Amino acid sequence: MRTVNVLTDTIHFSFEEMWEKIMTCDRIYDGLFYTAVKTTKIYCRPSCRSRKPKMKNVEFFQDIQEVEKAGYRACKRCKPEVEDSPHVEVVKIVIGFLLNHYKQKLELQDIANHVGLSPYHLERLFKEETQETPRSYLEKIRIDKAAHLLKHTNLTNLEVCYETGFQSSSNFYKVFRCLQNCSPSEYRKQKVRMR
Repeated sequence: MRTVNVLTDTIHFSFEEMWEKIMTCDRIYDGLFYTAVKTTKIYCRPSCRSRKPKMKNVEFFQDIQEVEKAGYRACKRCKPEVEDSPHVEVVKIVIGFLLNHYKQKLELQDIANHVGLSPYHLERLFKEETQETPRSYLEKIRIDKAAHLLKHTNLTNLEVCYETGFQSSSNFYKVFRCLQNCSPSEYRKQKVRMR
């Protein structure tokens, strides 16, 4: 049975328990222990999605220093030596892309091409990190920009709609009402009164 120290608490895992955690790729256990594969000399997070090794080729370690001292190197896929999730960089790139291209008609495929991932993998990864899809994130960016334009310009609602990248006014009004709890016209009136 292994003992893992987390701050002042001690958690005890048996080999079988840790094995179960890596088989389910459970992110909750990232940082509590590391999986090392004897045949490849690579170590991973419990949540790593790489191909699973045979049980007889695995050993577990409590911390990174211990596993690296034993001669293992970090997995390039799950990047266990990085404190944040290995996907944080990809998410930052996606958010930057959305901020710079929100006026354009964007499909998930366009965003996926930009970061070099499949659309399905990108959406799953983005949602894991942000709890929302790239599309819903893009809609929030567009509505934030629309709110700014409604407050600080004399553009019509339709001009704001197209200026912020919406392809149809009905979708613009629907998303605006959903995120701001009012129509664009009501929002503008509220903000004019507040000046």
